[in-house]
Amino acid sequence: QVRLVESGGGLVQAGGSLRLSCAASGNIFSVNVMGWYRQAPGKQRELVASITSGSRTNYADSVKGRFTISRDNAKMVHLQMNSLKPEDTAVYYCNARSPLMYWGQGTQVTVSS
Repeated sequence: QVRLVESGGGLVQAGGSLRLSCAASGNIFSVNVMGWYRQAPGKQRELVASITSGSRTNYADSVKGRFTISRDNAKMVHLQMNSLKPEDTAVYYCNARSPLMYWGQGTQVTVSS
């Protein structure tokens, strides 16, 4: 079992920045990939960025060049979000795969125009 707790969401104006963090606990040594997903109202949950235990990263085309995922260790993963746009508004979820899927409770990011 893996527990994920997100922090760092909030309200920001377009062009601004936010940094999300996710703290993992439990059986973290079974986790291969950690990542961030988001879900906007009326839309499906989508992958934003992911990072493997070997630090290989993957980004959605819509956030490339603006967002950066990083990992301090097996317990913490961050998402630095720059040049935010109103279309980035969503609930952001931390995800861990072991290969079981684990989710955090989500944190709201709202970007005003």
